[in-house]
Amino acid sequence: MRVTLAYGQNGLSVDFDAAVDVIEPAAAPVLPPSALPDALRSPIASPPLRDLVRPDARVVMVISDVTRPAPNRPLVEAVLHEIAHVARERISILVATGLHRPCRTDELGAMLGAAILRDYRVINHDANADAELRELGTTSSGRPVIVNRVYLDADVRITLGLIEPHFFAGFSGGAKLILPGVAGAASIMRNHDAEMIGHPDARWGVRAGNPIMRDQREAARMAGCEFSLNVLVNAQRQITGVFAGALEPAHDAGCDAALRTVMQPVAEAYDVVVTTNGGYPLDLNLYQAVKGMDAAAQIVRAGGDIVIAAECREGAGHGDFVEMLHEHDDPASMLATIESPHHLTPDQWQNQIFARVLAQATVHIHASGLTSDEIRSAFCQPCADVASCVTELAANGARVCVLPRGPESIPYLRSA
Repeated sequence: MRVTLAYGQNGLSVDFDAAVDVIEPAAAPVLPPSALPDALRSPIASPPLRDLVRPDARVVMVISDVTRPAPNRPLVEAVLHEIAHVARERISILVATGLHRPCRTDELGAMLGAAILRDYRVINHDANADAELRELGTTSSGRPVIVNRVYLDADVRITLGLIEPHFFAGFSGGAKLILPGVAGAASIMRNHDAEMIGHPDARWGVRAGNPIMRDQREAARMAGCEFSLNVLVNAQRQITGVFAGALEPAHDAGCDAALRTVMQPVAEAYDVVVTTNGGYPLDLNLYQAVKGMDAAAQIVRAGGDIVIAAECREGAGHGDFVEMLHEHDDPASMLATIESPHHLTPDQWQNQIFARVLAQATVHIHASGLTSDEIRSAFCQPCADVASCVTELAANGARVCVLPRGPESIPYLRSA
């Protein structure tokens, strides 16, 4: 049985020896180009965008960074068309990098197009640049809210995002463009601390009771957001849903739509789950690939196997994530360190979830951007060939499931 896995920019075709169960998002029709302006002119719980923006307003648009497959260019172009009465020099585009590295000029050009990059002020958010941040107070949980000054100083703040299930925030998009997107490092780290990540409701597709989303939305209310534009996309990055208007109502409408297409129930756990991280740019590094592993972990049996194909063209990823792997002899000791009182290190949330996955299953990694030693140092097993690896693991009639698009389709046990 041949299945094409989302891997890098070109995909990876795998011929499995036996039949496997394949789980992908439900098909959704591609929307016409008119869907974006229509949504901006008839938004959810908000006046039309054009009516919100005075000609003399200072406007900031927040967009996703290169690690998200958001269709930034058409979103930005649609907004710019609606606010054409505002002079270019009064409009800034702020890239929501969170704690990720800044986007390179070539990446910004690919994300936005040469004309927008040339004609508008495009800024990479820097979560560690204290002079560029302002503290607004704390959320009801006592966590600090620190946000980019360019964002706060604008008269009209517009977030442009992609909605998809997120492994601890419930869903991407919405308030997540503000925290962690354009928040200070201290805010991000407390929003992602061990207590929050360890909460049973900080999971894929969960909104009710999710403390991480709750704090993100509180922070967004404190920072202010006059308008939000969120979309759903298919495997070809074509837009299948548009939700514009007031931040929380528009985001909730998009999350409801996402639930109908990406969350897929299964009757019982599998022995082997093959997954990806959704291909480029989502599988840039091992750090990001933890999401694909965690998607598979939702339906793999305890003691089972996860096989992930993620290109990892930029290697293992962020320094703190890698250093924490190297500082420990096994996942259990790494998790114990993270969960110890007052421990807070950048990227520890990814290590925490990684350790949780490794406690449940053995992870086999196929990645052209990682050496076998790098994979073993991350407590995983190298996988030179996906088909051969699965054949060996399933030799005794094991049940196998494949998630060709990884975390873009989230399976869950019906009993859970």
